[in-house]
Amino acid sequence: MVRPTSASVAIMLGLILVAFVLVEYRTRAQHLENLRAEVYARATHIGTRLEGNVNGDLQLVRGLVAALAADPSMSRERFSAFAESLMQASERLTHIAAAPGLVIAYVHPMAGNEPAIGIDYLAQPAQRDAVLTARDTGRLILAGPVDLVQGGKGLIGRFPVFTDVDGDRRFWGIVSAVIDLEALLVASGLGGQDLPIEVAIVPRDAPAGAAMVFGSPERLAQDPVIVEAALPATSWRIHAVPRGGWSQTPPSIWQARGLLLIASLLILVPIVATGRLFEERQRHIVELSRREKQLSRLSRRLRLALDTSRVGVWEMEIESKDLFWDDRMNELYGYPADGRLRDYTFWSRRIHPEDLPRATMEFRVAMEETGRYHSEYRVLLPEGTIRHIRAIGTVYRDFGEPARIVGVNWDVSADIALNEDLKRTKTLTEARNHELESAKERIEFIALHDSLTGLPNRRYLDQVLAEHVVRFEMGAETAGLLHIDLDRFKQINDTLGHAAGDAMLSHTARILRETARPGDFVARVGGDEFVVLCRRPLGSEEEGTPYLIEFADRVIELMHQPVQYDGHECRIGVSIGIASNTDAIADPKQLLVHADIALYRAKNRGRNRYHIFNEALRLEIVSNKTTADHILTGIEKGQFLAHYQPQFDAETLEIVGVEALARWNHPTKGLLPPNAFMKISEEINVVDQIDRIILEQGLADLARWDRQGLHVPKVSVNVSARRLNDDELVESLRRLPIEEGRISFELVESIFFDEQDETIAWNVDLIKELGIDIEIDDFGTGYASIVSLMKLKPSQLKIDRQLVLPIVQSIAQRHLVQSIIDIGKSLGIKVLAEGVETMEHARILKTLGCDCLQGYAFARPMSAEELILFSRDRRWREAS
Repeated sequence: MVRPTSASVAIMLGLILVAFVLVEYRTRAQHLENLRAEVYARATHIGTRLEGNVNGDLQLVRGLVAALAADPSMSRERFSAFAESLMQASERLTHIAAAPGLVIAYVHPMAGNEPAIGIDYLAQPAQRDAVLTARDTGRLILAGPVDLVQGGKGLIGRFPVFTDVDGDRRFWGIVSAVIDLEALLVASGLGGQDLPIEVAIVPRDAPAGAAMVFGSPERLAQDPVIVEAALPATSWRIHAVPRGGWSQTPPSIWQARGLLLIASLLILVPIVATGRLFEERQRHIVELSRREKQLSRLSRRLRLALDTSRVGVWEMEIESKDLFWDDRMNELYGYPADGRLRDYTFWSRRIHPEDLPRATMEFRVAMEETGRYHSEYRVLLPEGTIRHIRAIGTVYRDFGEPARIVGVNWDVSADIALNEDLKRTKTLTEARNHELESAKERIEFIALHDSLTGLPNRRYLDQVLAEHVVRFEMGAETAGLLHIDLDRFKQINDTLGHAAGDAMLSHTARILRETARPGDFVARVGGDEFVVLCRRPLGSEEEGTPYLIEFADRVIELMHQPVQYDGHECRIGVSIGIASNTDAIADPKQLLVHADIALYRAKNRGRNRYHIFNEALRLEIVSNKTTADHILTGIEKGQFLAHYQPQFDAETLEIVGVEALARWNHPTKGLLPPNAFMKISEEINVVDQIDRIILEQGLADLARWDRQGLHVPKVSVNVSARRLNDDELVESLRRLPIEEGRISFELVESIFFDEQDETIAWNVDLIKELGIDIEIDDFGTGYASIVSLMKLKPSQLKIDRQLVLPIVQSIAQRHLVQSIIDIGKSLGIKVLAEGVETMEHARILKTLGCDCLQGYAFARPMSAEELILFSRDRRWREAS
């Protein structure tokens, strides 16, 4: 027979089972609905980020398109700078190219992409249709993903560029930008491994079987949530499923089961709860006994802890002021441990008189107001010892009992002493740190300033120029720069000593400071060189060149005034180069270079003046640079040739030699004389190479003339001072087929000042030993003295044409030439006159005793082949 209670339990269990099934079904259905909504939200977020990233990258490129439309002739450097700034703004942009007229002319970055320059899109079937579509529609065309030559996949956006010419909209070309697909996907949230959904992306209009943009094709067959991402000229479909599929166990299923289980227990538990109550009572009795034992152990531990820590415990009844102290409290305050009851006065009489008012007030506030006591004070013991006490306490009241305050005291004298030591150490450390900071500031000042004038030095100037470059590029300021160099400073140093030179430098620094306006930066950058940097906010009244010119005029005027030093009247001047970045050739990074170039020009034009760097000077520098490059190319390609001007015996008019002269057979300008290239050749230090080329050609032509029966006694070759200083000159000459007496080196007179360079003198002696004669060219215009002639012992002097030309009209000039001839003959040196323009010159020079003649009266410079014909025709004798 079934008991009623058992039947009730069975019915209840059945109802609970049915409830379990219904709740399970409803929970799973709700979970699937929530899961699809969550997947849709995440897929929509990814689509939105894809759209934003792609549109953001393309919008950056539109800035470059607008710049090209505004400046169709943009330079490659500016294009690369613009493209670099775009690629720094977005790491997804990997390459940018521009194709004016549909032919690629600009690419950034250039490294690795050089072959792309010159590619014609119309000749590329794979790209022609997209390019023409962009051109014809005037809209952006986005293609991809495509396999990139550099590896990986990417999207290619092609932008048509149109310019406005007199109101007419014209097609300029195409700008192409590559977006790295992997970087785009990562930036759009598809790069992490912890993504709670699995995604597949395909183009909307892609044919069946087309390549996936992202993910696996399996996702398309897993009942995915589909979201569309709209991109320029196309769109992508995002198929998303939750990671782990749709058949996941709802996380709330166990919560529902738990709630049902709890409800079941609430019904079933009361049936058995009564039986448990008695057992619970017994368990509480056992627990109470255990806690009493634990309390006893804790009390014992507390006593041990107080004894070990040497903390004193006290308690006071607030109304009666009765005070209980333990033995440690009596010890701290210098009382015997006699167990007597104390009162408030026992405490107050031991407190140091200086601390008593504060300590009393803090104790009163704790008892009457806050209920919390914390204080630190000194205790003065009977033997005069001082202790530092820290006290804490709290007010409490037991039921039916008067209010009390209980607390602890402990000795903190050691802590106070340590804190005082730390404070003293901190104060000392701070003082030392202050000294170090002061020393650092002094060192930095010394490192950035000139010790003599106190002005900023070159290092400081470089920092200020670097700051200006940044502010100029931000459009915040412009600047002008004056590079100032003292004239005649070396003479003062050499004649009056370095102290006088230092006084002149200090005088210059004072004038520059007084002339400069607030905000101008004055610096000494070299021995006698100063720089003034005038920085002004963009658009200020003082902006531009007029202020710089006014500044330069004022400085030149003041520096031209004589300066008294040690009884001497010193006169110095200044040359000034001016450069600014307010004109069409603005370049803040080149301000100092431009001003230096202008200074060089000011010195060349007579000193004590200023010169402004301008477009003409820049073009001249560019022209000189181009000429220098062409000279180097001409040397490499053998464009420098030797032409020969015959030299004649003054008596017989027979050819006694030829002078080898350098000519440049320029590929476009034809045959050029030395004045077209020699100055720049000296600046780039290739005169010695040209001399060597002419010498080697002269030797080869001399040998060829000998083979053809033309006897040319010798060839004279010009040699520069730089080549004479070459330690390897003699060794290189030894390797050449030089016959003794057949080659002469013509050296300009200025090389042979009385105090000769030892290397030059040594090389000249060795050159003579090789059988090469030494001649002095342009004699009479330089610095050669009789002493230097006696030391050198040249074989021949050449009187400069400037002295020869006037002898027909000037008796005084004729006497001067006569004197030079007499000097040569007295030293046993032959004399040759150059610049013999007429036969009258030849007749007079012959009468004066000149040995040899050279000039247009007999022959102009000619090639080696022309010399053969000239010598055979002997027409110069008919002219005589």
